[in-house]
Amino acid sequence: MRPLATPRYTVVHRLRRRLRIVSPQLVGNPESCYLLEILLRKRAEVRAVRAVPEIGSVAVHYDPEGLPVARLLAVLDLLLGNLAGQTRGPATQAAPAVGTAQQCEIAVEGMTCASCALLIEMKLKRDPRVTQASVNYAAGTASVAGRIDRAEVSALVAGLGYSPRAMDTLAQRRLVVERERERLALAKRRVRDAALLAVPVAALGMLMHRSPLLRLLEFALTTATLVGPGAEIFGKAYRLARQRAANMDSLIALGAGAAYLYSVPGLFRPRNHVYFEAAASILAFVLLGRYWEEKAKGRASEAIRKLIELQPDTATLVHDGREVTVAIDEVKVGDLLRVRPGERIPADGTVAEGASAVDEALVTGESLPVAKRPGDRVTGGCLNGLGSFTLRVTATGADTVLAGIVHLVDHAQGAKLPVQKLADRISARFVPAVGGIAALTFAGWRLAGHPLACALSPAVAVLLIACPCALGLATPTAIMVGTGQAARRGIYIRHGEALETAARLTTVVFDKTGTITEGKPVVTDFINLSSLADLDLLGIVSAAERQSEHFLGHAIVAYGRARGAVEGWTADAFEAVPGRGVRARHGNAPLLVGNQAWLADNGVATDGLTEPAETWAGQGKTPVFVALAGRPAALFAVADQPRPGAREAVALLHRLGITTVMATGDVEAAARHVAAQVGIDRVIARATPADKLTIVRDLQAGGQLVGMIGDGINDAPALAAADVGFAIGSGADIALETADVTLVGGDLARAAAAVELSRRTMAIIRQNLFWALGYNVVAIPVAAAGRLTPMLASAAMAMSSVSVVTNSLRLQRH
Repeated sequence: MRPLATPRYTVVHRLRRRLRIVSPQLVGNPESCYLLEILLRKRAEVRAVRAVPEIGSVAVHYDPEGLPVARLLAVLDLLLGNLAGQTRGPATQAAPAVGTAQQCEIAVEGMTCASCALLIEMKLKRDPRVTQASVNYAAGTASVAGRIDRAEVSALVAGLGYSPRAMDTLAQRRLVVERERERLALAKRRVRDAALLAVPVAALGMLMHRSPLLRLLEFALTTATLVGPGAEIFGKAYRLARQRAANMDSLIALGAGAAYLYSVPGLFRPRNHVYFEAAASILAFVLLGRYWEEKAKGRASEAIRKLIELQPDTATLVHDGREVTVAIDEVKVGDLLRVRPGERIPADGTVAEGASAVDEALVTGESLPVAKRPGDRVTGGCLNGLGSFTLRVTATGADTVLAGIVHLVDHAQGAKLPVQKLADRISARFVPAVGGIAALTFAGWRLAGHPLACALSPAVAVLLIACPCALGLATPTAIMVGTGQAARRGIYIRHGEALETAARLTTVVFDKTGTITEGKPVVTDFINLSSLADLDLLGIVSAAERQSEHFLGHAIVAYGRARGAVEGWTADAFEAVPGRGVRARHGNAPLLVGNQAWLADNGVATDGLTEPAETWAGQGKTPVFVALAGRPAALFAVADQPRPGAREAVALLHRLGITTVMATGDVEAAARHVAAQVGIDRVIARATPADKLTIVRDLQAGGQLVGMIGDGINDAPALAAADVGFAIGSGADIALETADVTLVGGDLARAAAAVELSRRTMAIIRQNLFWALGYNVVAIPVAAAGRLTPMLASAAMAMSSVSVVTNSLRLQRH
């Protein structure tokens, strides 16, 4: 035998079927560890491989009959030698796998229960390159973060016998949806075939006959059920058994297989009882339950499918004066596309030629079409009106707004909430625990003096009635339906944790301008104190405000343009100070435009403007001060109306027991006027973005769970600090990283709806968990006591997971 130490490795632990080595060349080299694991797994005699790059350790579980230890050591020496020639070790290695951290999401086909998802998740988390992994059984997705690319994640998933699918672009996502439809059709065919085979077997079993010919018929039909509709269950159970793993398929295969194998000798011994009808019926009920479950899960993911279907499959490419129809995946940035009347826009871009009206409800939440002319931006997935135009593509694939929305909803639906951790811990130990209970049940019945047939029935019933699927589906199906319903209402939730936290909010802080108000202010009054003519002063102020993104600045520019102010004026050295105003220079004269505090900060007295400012503020108007060359020059009054439905939205938050606060940079009188119009509880005026951040933190320090609703620009610090940040914006704003929730169209009622929906979703989750845990706690002892036949047990198991999904679908009724 080869010595236990070589220049390449040292054997540190050895049993009959297990061997562990330590190799210096593997220390801190996850790529080599991963490659060695792949190469070893290619050998049929190797059952499992576990590598730990931090210490260069590799543990191999193998079959000594097929692979003697001497041969295994030789294989290890050869593989390590080959790897040494191909990799340079951790110091000089520049492979992407150990380079840049990245996150990827894939669809996973072939999961049949929550145990499948946990198995895949554990496999991914054990890889040293993975920092975080989450597998969602209900959504059929896996999300992985770490120094590992998509191809390597797919290889790990495929190694367990599941089918990974890319889902980056909408076209790839559409293929995943089509595969879901194919799986539903396949599940339906399996149920039909199983029923055709199992019903005659069950009918014959009820006759309690002892006819050898009829038993042979039962055997033939049951065998056809096992190798036909039930083949996937047994195949998956076998593959997992080879890797020393188990899931729900393992329990079903064990239960149905035990009933079948016990019955085979009865073909030759007429006095023996047979359970062919149990084996066939078990598979038929399980397949029926999976079909119902697949159908219900399809309804739960209806919202995401509708979003995906907004992108057309093809586009009309304009090239060298000719129009050619191409697949959407062939479109590239810079291409010129033709959009005809009534068609959906295939990609993001700008109008190059032509004009039309486009329904942009997807991104704006507005039902009225928006006029589009050359130079205007258009968003893929939106519906073109009666005009025709060409667009120059600016984004394709995963970079489009629609793909971003779909990714956001996918990410939220695939999230695991803290409330699910208990269910995951139970599910992780569920299958082996049930196997142990079934073994104890069998042993107990035998020790009590019951014959083999009587002991087998309750043991099989225990295997079949236990259902980790209901536990695994309790949270994700409710999240899928809840986030899907939110997306249909123009509420885009970034992650599942926001859904859970929103249900417990106690205080909501509002910004005023552009949040409670429409963000479409108009100048109602203007006082000029300078020696300049009105139009000249308006031209100078407009030159500065044209560089601003603030609503009030836009109102002043529009006012100047409407009055005919000359646009030839310039303002240099522009600077915007959030919560205060703007600073610029006109020639050598400093120019200040903003609130009273802004002028005071810069040493400019506003005594002559205080009285009209207070009068306007009492009317709900916002005073905007102007100073030129260190002296007060003008005063504007800007009015902005509350959003339609703002009062109703605040009232709904109050009915939900939530306290409302308005924090604004506006003056006290104007802020209180608007707050009184919509029913806000508390007003904090003259608040800078830093003050808003302090307000949020002070409320949290007082034990409040705080939601912040703002425009996502000046309010970014407070949005990020709040327990849940709601950004007023459009579908194109979903990239606002500071916001947990984006409210499309600026409808404040959506904020209240998001809180209400989150509470209903969490209530459904609690109901699901109570049912799933209660079902297993009650059902397993009943089955162990012999009160259920295996057929009834399999039917109950099938119905338990379906009931959880059906309960989650109740969220769609509102």
